[in-house]
Amino acid sequence: QLQAFGGGLVQAGGSLKLSCAASGRTFSWSAMAWFRQAPGKEREFVAAVTPNSLTTRYADSVKGRFAISRDNAESTLFLQMASLKPEDTAVYYCAAQKGLGLPSQLQYQQEYDFWGQGTLVTVSS
Repeated sequence: QLQAFGGGLVQAGGSLKLSCAASGRTFSWSAMAWFRQAPGKEREFVAAVTPNSLTTRYADSVKGRFAISRDNAESTLFLQMASLKPEDTAVYYCAAQKGLGLPSQLQYQQEYDFWGQGTLVTVSS
């Protein structure tokens, strides 16, 4: 129901845009987010957005470099990544909650009910 794509190999300092296509049910009323898992590490929060896009939340490590957005009409979630660093290398997952989501809870993985399969982003130094 969620499919992430757009990953690839990019040089440090470069940009990449990830997309997450939703199907099978509407996620227009769901909080959505991106998480990532680097090799040998646990999955971590990257960014989240509420259904109306009024609230966004970012991990400190990506603030000012990444931007999350969504197009409810196209059932698509985006993650624009800029000034990429080797430490951004990871498999990126999109996720959605069943409900609207509380702004204070957007960064918690356990709040998310639907997960995409992940797309690999590799940043070379």
